[in-house]
Order: sequence, then structure tokens, then C-alpha cells
Amino acid sequence: MRHWSHPLVLAAALMAPAPGEAADSGEEPRLAPAEFEAARMHYFQHCAGCHGVLRRGATGRSLEPVAARKLGQEKLERIIAQGTDGGMNGFDDTFTKDEIARLATYVRMPVPVPPEMSLADMKKTRRELVRPEDAPKAPQHGRNWKNFFVTILRDAGKVAILDGDRKDVVAEIDTGYAVHVAEGTSDGRYWFSIGRDGRLTKMDLWSDPPRIMAEVQVAYDARGIAVARFGTQKDRYLVAGGFWPPHFVIVDTETLEPLKVVSTSGMDVEGRFVREARVAALAASPAGPTWMVAVKELGQVWQVDYSDLRNLRIEMIDSARFLHDGFFDPTERFFQVAANASNAMVFVDSQTRKLVGQLETGRKPHPGPGANWIDAQCGPVGATVHMGQGRISVWGNDPKGHPEMAWKLCYSLPLEGPGLFLRGHPNSPHVFADQALHPDVEVASGIKVLDTRRRQVVETLKVTAHPKGVALHPEFNHDGSEVWISVWAKGRKAERQKGEVVVYDSATLKEKARIGGLETPTGKFNVSGRVTK
Repeated sequence: MRHWSHPLVLAAALMAPAPGEAADSGEEPRLAPAEFEAARMHYFQHCAGCHGVLRRGATGRSLEPVAARKLGQEKLERIIAQGTDGGMNGFDDTFTKDEIARLATYVRMPVPVPPEMSLADMKKTRRELVRPEDAPKAPQHGRNWKNFFVTILRDAGKVAILDGDRKDVVAEIDTGYAVHVAEGTSDGRYWFSIGRDGRLTKMDLWSDPPRIMAEVQVAYDARGIAVARFGTQKDRYLVAGGFWPPHFVIVDTETLEPLKVVSTSGMDVEGRFVREARVAALAASPAGPTWMVAVKELGQVWQVDYSDLRNLRIEMIDSARFLHDGFFDPTERFFQVAANASNAMVFVDSQTRKLVGQLETGRKPHPGPGANWIDAQCGPVGATVHMGQGRISVWGNDPKGHPEMAWKLCYSLPLEGPGLFLRGHPNSPHVFADQALHPDVEVASGIKVLDTRRRQVVETLKVTAHPKGVALHPEFNHDGSEVWISVWAKGRKAERQKGEVVVYDSATLKEKARIGGLETPTGKFNVSGRVTK
């Protein structure tokens, strides 16, 4: 497999200022060239997602040189090491003191601006490892591939295929740096992933072992994808969103040939031009030929009609900043998406293509894949955890059957600390929420169990006893009888132990299995549980 050079090291090097160059006539922060490159890599890996490539802030505050210099070297080092009460985790167990000092110096220096990426640039990176006509005509192994879990191994640059029946590892596939999400075709056979390096891959679960069929780079920094789910275009196209350059790309799913690129730079909801307007959540509507594209810094949901790529139709729906994770309600009509900076969830009707509601939930909502269930009083509801506080917020999402509760808070419950993901299932009375951002590993290693019938947190699953263990990203199997939870250890990569996935009975909450030896397992996607019906 080809080595994919790290994107912002290559890209920023083309336009980087001289190390030590100052933005004003005051104090001049300086780094030697090698130190500058190392700090730039650390910023990309750990900081750019919240603070932006251009450091203008989003989920995190602005770190442009003027703002960073006001904080000063000492305070910046303390913030990087210890984190903040607003939801930023500390990095004292990730970086050395010298690395923290260099990173604090780096953010006080001028911002290196990466170049753009054209459609022609993308096409040059495409590789077809297996031609579509040479793909297997039937599964080449005796495993139940419909119960596979496509599992991100974040720091390994891989995706693991786990067998939900046998509870073992089928394959580890080299997919690129820090894969963020995976999504499958409607039959569940082919899966696509995209990493922080913008590398988009296509995997075949019928191969023995499962393997990559094709790959292409569609951005230097990326997060999301969504496969078309409607009509004759179903499974034919996918959309991939870029953090840098800020754009989305429509790709042919058979060959991974990039077909169209659209910039998302533009005017935000307050009428200001935003160059770094990144694509966050992406979701495909099953009721029409459209994708929901959350443009983070603009505070807009773009509803993109892919029925005619030459005459692409886009509705730009104003909501609130900064958009992040989103998911559909149970009817798959209403798109529910978090607006971090506004401490709100916003709601878009994919049929009318209009904003229908906005709800203040708590500090920095972050639902991940989200959760929907039926509440005895409010009817159908959705929920989120928060990056900025320990809290689950639950709202009504049934404007037809329960209009009095639509897009209004049903109830909220305190948690011990901030989290990233929660997950529910129609066949389970329990919703599972992580607290992965809490600085105390005693808290971060536990998963909270919400009994939806009693509206109470009834259990804390102590998933790991590792002194630096973090439990996160619950995922159900297809019938909801099991919940799978990832475990990885904080700390410097060279020092920490491998992680694991722990399987629980979702009703009794008893542990059933552990699958060990996995490098930072994070998101898991059950094939049958995620395919389009």
C-alpha cells in the first residue's frame, strides 16, 4: 500500500512563512525548521479540528497570532497541558513538556495557509486496486458478513473488520490517517471510509479477507461522507466533505472517480464572508435525491439535490453556528444537527427544505450518531450529550403526532462529565452515553446507562480498569441485543497499551466478550444495523 504523505505537512510547506517570522514588532516567537514542522504536525493532528486550519476558531476559540499572543506563552502552555472547563481536554499525557512549549510557540507565529485542491488534482491520486468486474460474485469466506462491525482504529490509520458472531478480528485494512467515519452501500457489501488526510477508500466485505478496492484523495483534511440513498442514483454516488480545502466532492461509488467539486466558502448567517467554511455532518435522505450538508462556520445546512449533477440544485438553509454532528429522526424526514457555538440543536425539514426549529440544549452539544426513542410522555424523542458539560438533553421530534413537544426540551439529566457519543436502539430500553472528555479517567472509563422508561441513569458500566482507559462510542448489533463499546488508553503512543472492544448484553448489562489488541478503536458500524432498508 502506498505511503500517503501527511497532507498539511506537504501543503503548508508550499506556503509556509520562515520559521520565527513575526506578525508584529513585539515579541518574536521562534522555532528551528525541524521544530516548526513537528509543531505544525501536532497542531494538525490534535488542534485543527476545533480551532481550524487558519486558527480562526469554531468549536474552539480563535488561535490567530494576535489572540494567541494576548494569552502569552506561559498561559498557552498551561491550557494545552491542562485543558479548559469549556470542553477542551488536556494534552499533558499526550505531549512532552518540550512539545507543549513548541506548540504554544507555533500558535503565536503567522499561520501557514495550505493550497487549494482541484478536481484534476484529486483524479491524479485515484488508484483502482481491484476492477469492479473482477470483484467476487459471492462471499469468499464462510463468515456472517452481515454481522461484521466496521471499526475505526484511529491512531493506526486502519479500519478493523470485527466478526459480531465469533467476536474476533477478521482483518485490519490500511485506510489512512485517523479515519473519522465509515458508511456502506444499501446492501452492506461495500464500505467507504474517509480519514483526516482526506483519503477516501472503498472496501469489499465479500473478499477473503476484506480489502480495499479503490482509493482517492479528495481533500487535505476531511471528516464526512454520505452515500446516495434514493432512486436511480441510489448507491451510485457519494459525497465527501472537506475541512481543507472547504468544499464537498461528489464521487462515483463504483470507481471512486471524482465527478464534481463545490466550494463551501461564503457568507455566514450574520453576513460575513468565511473562507474556511468546513463541511461537518453529511447525511443522505431516503425520501428524495438529496444530501444534507452541514457547513460548519456558515451556520447553514445545504440541501444538495444530486439528481442532475450538471445543474446541481442547492438550498442554503440558515440555522446557527457552528454546525457539527447531525442525524435524522425515526421518520428520516427531519435532520437534527448540533450548533456547537450556539449551544443548540437545529432542525431542518428535508421535504420542505426549511428550518423548522432550534433548541438550546447545553454547552456544546455533540450527539455523534445520536439516539431516538419513544418517551411515554413526549412521544418520539431525540437526544444528545455535550462536550462542554455533563448532560443528556432530550427533545420531542414528532411534529405530526405530538406537535406541542416538537423541537422543545422534553427533559435533561446530569452526567458526571462531558462526552462525545450516545446511542439507542428500538429494541432496547437503554441508551448508552460516554463521558470520554472528562479529565478524570475514573469517570472517562465509565459508560452511563439511561433507562428510557424511568428517565433515569440506572447504571455506570466500568468498562475498563486501565489507569488511563477511556470508554467511548457505543454501538448496537442489528437486533439490539448487544452493545459494543470501544476502549483506548490516553497517553503518548509509544507508552500506552493497545485498546479493545467490550461487548455487553444490552438488557442485563452483563459483559459477554472482549476483543483485544486493537489500536485506539473508536467508531464502530454494524453492517446490518446501518444499511438502508
